Amino acid sequence: MGKNENEKELKKATKHGLKVMRQSRKYHPVRKESRIVKYGAKGFFRNIWLSSAATIVMSITMIILFVTIVASVILTSTAEMMKDKIDITIYFAPKTSDEALEQMKTIVSEDKNIKSVVVSNSEQEYNKFIEENAESEDILEILDEEMKNLMISNMQSTMRIKVYDIENIDSIKKIVEENEIFVANLDDELEPTYDVNQKEIATITSWARIARTGGIILAVVFLVISILIIFSTIRMAIFSRREEIYMMKLVGADKRFIRGPFLVEAEICGVIAGLISGVASYFGFMFLAPKLSGYGIDVSSITNILESNQLILVFLAFIASGIIIGRISAMLAVSKYLHKA
Repeated sequence: MGKNENEKELKKATKHGLKVMRQSRKYHPVRKESRIVKYGAKGFFRNIWLSSAATIVMSITMIILFVTIVASVILTSTAEMMKDKIDITIYFAPKTSDEALEQMKTIVSEDKNIKSVVVSNSEQEYNKFIEENAESEDILEILDEEMKNLMISNMQSTMRIKVYDIENIDSIKKIVEENEIFVANLDDELEPTYDVNQKEIATITSWARIARTGGIILAVVFLVISILIIFSTIRMAIFSRREEIYMMKLVGADKRFIRGPFLVEAEICGVIAGLISGVASYFGFMFLAPKLSGYGIDVSSITNILESNQLILVFLAFIASGIIIGRISAMLAVSKYLHKA
């Protein structure tokens, strides 16, 4: 009877032992990952000066990337905004009939590049002049009935055209220069305004291209520098801990457990760099945005993002970029130097 009881106790103990082992095996990966993170954090603070240098350079890299993207977007947006505001103005002889204006409007509207056409006779142009100078008492005082009639009789009728593509207006020029009705009614003194603001648009488009190219080059340069600094940081960490790494290999630690802390160390640099660059970029842009708007630069596309719920995505993008840069740099160093330790 005692023997049976002993066997039962043994089986019970065995079951308990297997259960404990199963649970330990289940939670072992969690403990392993936590230790990797713990050792990586220790490594970061152990090499705090090199880690700080790597973090600063990574921050500068990501700020330059942000500036490059923002400059390209807002300059391109500004050029498009200016294009949208441009209208081609065609001047007709004073007192051109409403019938002729409507007929010419119909002809030019058939062009596929036309977005809108607005015609205005001499009297309507006079009324616009009065509206624009409503606050100028000196001008309004001298505009009696006789002066009004004189101005209307000498004021050109107009056609204002907005197009989809301001750089493709040859067909419109052809209509204006060759159509009989247009030729008969065109004003002899004022030429159509085909090229207004074209130089300004070309300049802004050129700036956008330069900003994009120059920013990418600078970002690549600082990216290489940050990779080299993190590379050197991890290399020095490997050499300073080579005896520790050797002991870990002797007791059977796997490659992931040995390499993990170095990757975590670089990723911590990336997270901190992402936060620093994100905060600096956000406050820097929000400070400059009103001043840029004052110069006619369209910053709305960026401010709409930074002032919405998408801001969190911007910060996550900064942090993710930092982690990727740090991890790639660390993997290069680990693959090159860890097997020598």
